[in-house]
Amino acid sequence: MSSLIPVRFQEFDLDAMAQAEGRVAIIIPSDGKMNPAARRANRLTKGAVARLVESEKFGKSKTGDVISMAWPAGMAAEALDVVVLPRRPEADEARKAGAALAKSAGGKDMLVMVGNQAHTENLALGMVLRSYDFNAHKTKDSEGSGSITIGHSKPKEAEAEFAPLYAIADGVRMTRDLTNEPANVLTTTEFADRLVEMQELGLEVEVLEEDKLAELGMRTLLSVGQGSASPSKVVVMHWNGGDKDDAPLALVGKGVVFDTGGISLKPAGGMEDMTMDMGGAGVVAGTMRALAKRKAKANVVGLVGLVENMPSGNATRPGDVVKSMKGDTVEIINTDAEGRLVLCDVMWYAQERFNPVGMIDLATLTGAIIIGLGHENAGVFSNNDTFCDAFLKSARAEDEGAWRMPLGDAYDKLLKSRIADMKNVGGRPAGSITAAQFLQRFVKEDTPWIHLDIAGVASVSSETSYAPKGATGWGVRALSRFVQDNFE
Repeated sequence: MSSLIPVRFQEFDLDAMAQAEGRVAIIIPSDGKMNPAARRANRLTKGAVARLVESEKFGKSKTGDVISMAWPAGMAAEALDVVVLPRRPEADEARKAGAALAKSAGGKDMLVMVGNQAHTENLALGMVLRSYDFNAHKTKDSEGSGSITIGHSKPKEAEAEFAPLYAIADGVRMTRDLTNEPANVLTTTEFADRLVEMQELGLEVEVLEEDKLAELGMRTLLSVGQGSASPSKVVVMHWNGGDKDDAPLALVGKGVVFDTGGISLKPAGGMEDMTMDMGGAGVVAGTMRALAKRKAKANVVGLVGLVENMPSGNATRPGDVVKSMKGDTVEIINTDAEGRLVLCDVMWYAQERFNPVGMIDLATLTGAIIIGLGHENAGVFSNNDTFCDAFLKSARAEDEGAWRMPLGDAYDKLLKSRIADMKNVGGRPAGSITAAQFLQRFVKEDTPWIHLDIAGVASVSSETSYAPKGATGWGVRALSRFVQDNFE
């Protein structure tokens, strides 16, 4: 597994700038007005910073840009990075500037001279998020991710403000690690073992094995994994940080550790990417880690269904009919529409056992959501406007793209089966919506519910503002903020 880049806060010491190795960063607003750190850097470099500020390049720069000056005269550092940022930026501006700074650092140690800059905690969060690197399976020695030292006028206060964000960043790291892992490493058993390890953080973790799942009647979930040698499991994680009598918020994640499509086999091209089909479970795991590490004052239960969808002589066939834990029967038209079969049983179990105050499920569920929203936004479906609007507000605050999609009875008709209560697919039209409609049948009438289709945002083929290409960790920050703003 990867590790978080270390962050240290120290007194704002201008004399430290000359001898600092690696990289030194200063902040200058777009109007070019220099603060004490910028003026000291300008003096050390014999006016080079002032010439940069007067240049056409600086004049064309935008908020959050980083301009690097290599091997600055008068300094031991190999580069002086100038961050274009107002003294009182918005939180997302500071985060993005920090991410740009980390990208420019390239794994080198960095001294960031912020003084009394506002939103230093978000600047640091952006740096930590963008410094992530997954190299667990590279045999060549890694150069490492360096370290971050922040020169602040009130270092102890700044460190205290940053501490809960560092905990959230650790949750993002875990989600990214899980989503990036190859399927021969992250088996259902290994996934469950990693979640059990989080008991050391104060989480209560239970692993429900196949015999217990059969006893509970989770037949649709078991039908997905029955073609695999890896045992299907459900892992339940409890964080009890609120009042003992408060009903928990339930987070439910799809954890298909590899998806071949089953008998409805996927094309070979791109199938290697199906290691990320457990992305929903990864977000739930990372969120639970973040809540535990920042000691959230709320009750939250995270449940993940861990299966592998493989073709074999034991695999579920198209045309099979399976009864869910709820008791509804499902005609399996396409075994590659397996995520909803996993989720529906776990969602029903979550409601029956915990009677949650609300429920959010996350899944890399449909390719159709990528056609509709690309890789910028997750699809959001909900039966409750207030519950949904609160989540969307949290996602906007954390700069994690989310867009609400419709539900409706007309879409329900597409799931009608001739021989069972429903089909597991409704055809090509509105594929993401019919998948959500399927899940809604397993939501009790009085349970506020959100379905997040994260197929387009969980793992991407090009870098984002906060992550290198690969797993993004989308959702951990938004969900942690949602819990903080609505349940703590």
